[in-house]
Amino acid sequence: MNVVAIRLKPNEDLRQTLKNFALNQNIKAGFILTAIGSLKQATIRFANQEISTVLTDKFEILSLNGTIANTGVHLHIAIADQQGKTIGGHLDDGCIIYTTAEIVIGIAEDFTFLRTIDEQTGYKELEIIPNLRLT
Repeated sequence: MNVVAIRLKPNEDLRQTLKNFALNQNIKAGFILTAIGSLKQATIRFANQEISTVLTDKFEILSLNGTIANTGVHLHIAIADQQGKTIGGHLDDGCIIYTTAEIVIGIAEDFTFLRTIDEQTGYKELEIIPNLRLT
């Protein structure tokens, strides 16, 4: 496993920046190891909802989990407001960094992650392709 780290700065879009980072770094099978920071806007799609909800306030990023690859990202986020109330769901475009986001990404060299339509769910789901090693 390789490990890379990225720090996002104010006004960057969390999801878009991670997508671009995966493309630029040619990450084929990555996953979030740890992430903390803050948002001034959160765009989250809650469970079983078709559209995302935009929240405008200051939030702490408590957790960011999921997969990241040059073929797409699937991330969930947990955030807390100024009273410590926690909310979370599917990370969408429009999560705007307030002061910073510090993210550490693990990269599995033995796999390639693809996003393909799953006939059962109708959504683009994770397809894990083992990389063949030549010995």
